[in-house]
Amino acid sequence: MAETLLDRPAWYVLGPLIGLVVVGLLATINERFGVLGGYSNLVERVTGRSPTVGWKGWLLFGVLGGALLFRLLAGAPTVADGYGWLTRTFTGSGEIVVGLLLLVAGALIGFGAKTAGGCTSGNGLGACSAGSTAGFVATATFMGTAIAATFVLQALT
Repeated sequence: MAETLLDRPAWYVLGPLIGLVVVGLLATINERFGVLGGYSNLVERVTGRSPTVGWKGWLLFGVLGGALLFRLLAGAPTVADGYGWLTRTFTGSGEIVVGLLLLVAGALIGFGAKTAGGCTSGNGLGACSAGSTAGFVATATFMGTAIAATFVLQALT
């Protein structure tokens, strides 16, 4: 089983599957796909503003649980270099530092997405598939920023 998980399925398999999920959500329950909604749903449930955990909250559990299950079934790390410079810089007992940095980074990403009114998955997948102009602008912005940052980082190394 672990050997099967060492290779990611091809883009032409995963892309259409993600597309089917996005279109299926729109067609069946008229909802857009986005992980930020799950995070918001869980925060609202914990603070008592929502009486139940909705489907978006369960989606977040599925994303996190699926990642954990994949990691446990894979056995060894599936990426040789881990988190790149972060793993190389903090080796040994520094794994706790790596975990804390990733936790803080995730919280900052969540805060930024909530402040912006949407996350990359919600804008890139849900909003664009719904034909939202704001979704196209947001997606072009984060993709352009990522491409520019990649060129800058490559030039510096």
